[in-house]
Amino acid sequence: MRKIALGFAWVAAAAVAGAQPLETCYRSPWGPNDQIGALNNITRENVLAAAKLVKRGKAIRMGIETNSRTPAFPPRTFSLTVLAPGQEDGRSFGETKTNYNDDIIMGWVGIGSQLDGLGHVGIDNVYYNCTRARDFVQPGGLTKFGIETVPAIATRAVILDMVGLFGKDPVPEGTAFNRKEIEAALKRQGNMKINKGDVVIFYTGWTKLIGKDDKRYASVEPGLGIEGARYLAELGVAMVGADNWGLEVLPFEDPKKIFHVHQILLAQHGIMILENVVAEEAVKDGVYEGLFTLGPPRITGAVQAIINPILVY
Repeated sequence: MRKIALGFAWVAAAAVAGAQPLETCYRSPWGPNDQIGALNNITRENVLAAAKLVKRGKAIRMGIETNSRTPAFPPRTFSLTVLAPGQEDGRSFGETKTNYNDDIIMGWVGIGSQLDGLGHVGIDNVYYNCTRARDFVQPGGLTKFGIETVPAIATRAVILDMVGLFGKDPVPEGTAFNRKEIEAALKRQGNMKINKGDVVIFYTGWTKLIGKDDKRYASVEPGLGIEGARYLAELGVAMVGADNWGLEVLPFEDPKKIFHVHQILLAQHGIMILENVVAEEAVKDGVYEGLFTLGPPRITGAVQAIINPILVY
């Protein structure tokens, strides 16, 4: 795994400056036992309406490939080992001379296309729904907010083509997407609206840098701003994602506020985050909405998940 110099300068600068006290307890409107947050906004009506968006009968993968060269937030790494157990020296099994291969993954889950669960980011050691870290974070897995609790997801996706809006591919690092930019993208795409229960995906072109300029790719990015995150939360979105490694803009809008967009979405509003989710094919087809589906692996107690969402339109 090549070393990637990520934007820890922003983290270090804020640590030196000192952070202001934040309100740390945000209760779920769905009650004290809620573990899925804004996914509660997806109703039967959302699913039925999203299914009606399928016009061309085309399904696309939104996940990128994950391998040992995938740029990742350090110290995250990934490696794959393929073995043929008990078949050394060309041996096989039985009269049919059966052979098989197995594989072992050694690495971090927060790499490649990924889902950030509600146990990923908190505020002063307090996570979504006023849940203290000491009450659910264990070395053997989370006892609350594990990825196994995420339901099957099917709803409308709204793709915001920020490449088209800014006329730059990729959109330059440090470009923040706030309410003004979100509404401008919607207007440009035919006066679209974001509905309660939708998944919002930003297309920035940023994944084009993978394998070409990994250092730039994994140290900075265009992305969602603080005001934009609050705006999407007000609209009642189910999830938010982008085709970059961290969703939110880097350098941060305020260097004292470290991954504050993650805090707003995850800890304050229970909105799970999708990273490295690619919508380029749909944008090339002139499609900005469709049926979004996701069924993350049910790994008990996992904080995140490597995913491959499907968009059907």
